[in-house]
Amino acid sequence: MSSPDLASPGLEQQIRELTARSRAASVVLGEVDTATKNAWLLRVADRLKEARETILAANTRDLEQAAARNISEPLLNRLALGEDRWTTMLKGLADIAALDDPVGRIEDLRERPNGLQVGRMRIPLGVIAIIYESRPNVTIDAAALCVKSGNAVILRGGSEAIQSNVALGEVLRAAARDVGIPEDAVTVVPTTDRAAIDFLLRSERDIDLVIPRGGPGLIQKVSETSRIPVIKHDAGVCHVYLDASADPKMATEIAVDSKLRQMAVCNGLETLLCHRDAAGTVLPQVLEALHAEGIEIRGCPETRKAFATARPASDEDWAAEYLAPILAVKVVAGMDEAIEHIRAWGSDHTEIIVTASQDHADEWLRRVNSSTVGVNCSTAFADGYRLGLGAEIGISTSKLHAFGPMGLDDLTSRKFVLRGEGQLRE
Repeated sequence: MSSPDLASPGLEQQIRELTARSRAASVVLGEVDTATKNAWLLRVADRLKEARETILAANTRDLEQAAARNISEPLLNRLALGEDRWTTMLKGLADIAALDDPVGRIEDLRERPNGLQVGRMRIPLGVIAIIYESRPNVTIDAAALCVKSGNAVILRGGSEAIQSNVALGEVLRAAARDVGIPEDAVTVVPTTDRAAIDFLLRSERDIDLVIPRGGPGLIQKVSETSRIPVIKHDAGVCHVYLDASADPKMATEIAVDSKLRQMAVCNGLETLLCHRDAAGTVLPQVLEALHAEGIEIRGCPETRKAFATARPASDEDWAAEYLAPILAVKVVAGMDEAIEHIRAWGSDHTEIIVTASQDHADEWLRRVNSSTVGVNCSTAFADGYRLGLGAEIGISTSKLHAFGPMGLDDLTSRKFVLRGEGQLRE
């Protein structure tokens, strides 16, 4: 049985029934052994290969319809299931199957003075609803992580990816039937009716967590409407700060990789900050390399003195997640001003310093409290796969429960477990 076909009449009741089935499936899934969950992951990969032509045809239809609606280029890039994305999706399933299952793991075990053993065991959260835009590969990645961590998942993708997501959902549910996992452990909501989101966000009896992934409008709507706890996966206004001691070659390579590797991603470089003492030496070389690759530079007055082709930057540029060949650049007096700028305009995503000073590197790591903070490396490492988590559910910009790339452990909670030999409280 495939995911139910939802229509606007009676939609609220249908969403209630859908979430109730997810809740029932989560109870069973929470007790499924690791071998069965891994068998499901590998079966999903097999079924994806078998259904490749059907899925890619659905994706092509989505792309054609999105182009006809004048969807922006960054969203079109995220929507496409190209060869690299397809290969990464399949590899992610195998990688997650190879990861340790967190469910049932006992951590922080210690013995109290009376001999009572106290530990904390990881348990599934229950039912997770993920609301996202474009990126149909998220459908596979999110389902894989949720099921491996014992959670049922409800996936509500954007209207621009509806045909791709429904086709992928059929694969996920068929694989569940193949290995004996409840097929309602994974549900793709196959409607573009926006009212479905409102009904999901009021389903606090059946859904334990909501994760929105998308633009500011989606994040704001979910945060303001939901009766269910929300972990935001917000915009990525990521920064690289060139310290006074930054090596020009390293600074150039890091800036180019951070900006050009893939622009339509949340861990891409959007604002470059530069110490005033490096503005006449390091900065021109960095900006010339970026400009040669087609990047439009928008800078403060000091930036425009150092690089004549730069256009004036405004406050809107400091807050922008361009996802496009545009870079905001600001010259600052030093680290204090760089950190002040990040606190004022950043999105708590990823911030990198390029420096030869160990003291400055340590200070940066200590003082900057975004979800990923680094020294002398690309912003592109703010990624669950690159950090050893397997595929990620997303990058949380909320500090409560999870912060940064979310992997298996972040999709579980912990309960206290006690082992005694008749101990009584005195």
